[in-house]
Amino acid sequence: MSNLDPTWKPTDATPAWSATATQTEALYRGFMAAFGIAGYVLIAGSIGFGALVRDLGLGIDFAILSSLVFYALPAQVILAAELGRGAPILTAAFAVTLTSVRLLPMAVTVTPFLADYKGRRWREVMAVHFVAVTAWIEANRRLAPLPPHLRLSHFMGFGATFMGFTAASAAAGFMIAGSVPVALTAALLFFTPSYFVMSMMQSAYLRSDWLAIGLGAVIGPLVYLVSPDLDLLVAGLVGGTIAYVYGRANR
Repeated sequence: MSNLDPTWKPTDATPAWSATATQTEALYRGFMAAFGIAGYVLIAGSIGFGALVRDLGLGIDFAILSSLVFYALPAQVILAAELGRGAPILTAAFAVTLTSVRLLPMAVTVTPFLADYKGRRWREVMAVHFVAVTAWIEANRRLAPLPPHLRLSHFMGFGATFMGFTAASAAAGFMIAGSVPVALTAALLFFTPSYFVMSMMQSAYLRSDWLAIGLGAVIGPLVYLVSPDLDLLVAGLVGGTIAYVYGRANR
């Protein structure tokens, strides 16, 4: 593959620096891009997670390692809650697997933007590990306008920084857990899903988009009352399918 995909054309959304930027500059600008609202929301949520880990009687090593290995706050919270109440490890792993299924379509949709122009597959594999809700949203906002040869480096910049934020903030939350009210801990945990919902609403243009969001908001809480481990999966599958069928029928 050449440095520039011949099918790519600059648009009004193309950053001014993209035409002449190097890989290093793209990586650095990705690092700096993490220091924004998305990064601060992630920090707040991870501080809440670290406090929760301590309240459940788990160690700071769990808070840090789960942030680096899982890098998915809902899955981390479920694993901590299951282990904290003494659930068998296989039960906890199954619950985490169910909640993490949502990351598969995210990885599939963003992977085409993460091709390494020199064919270094290890960089592509590493980049996929950084795919989580916050990184996925930022990838959809930032990567498309860039020339293909800069996308992977740019994503690695903010993806790796986001992961560093989660680990460091979880450790900080663990250490300050005894000095903050429980209500504040819960509020911090709520930042990340709130940011995700607002980002989806901002990018919703079609009626089917709004239908999917509305159905998810209704179906998720109802399923949670019956089976907390399946709420995200069922809400996404049922709500998304209905919205997709509706959108296809009205094209």
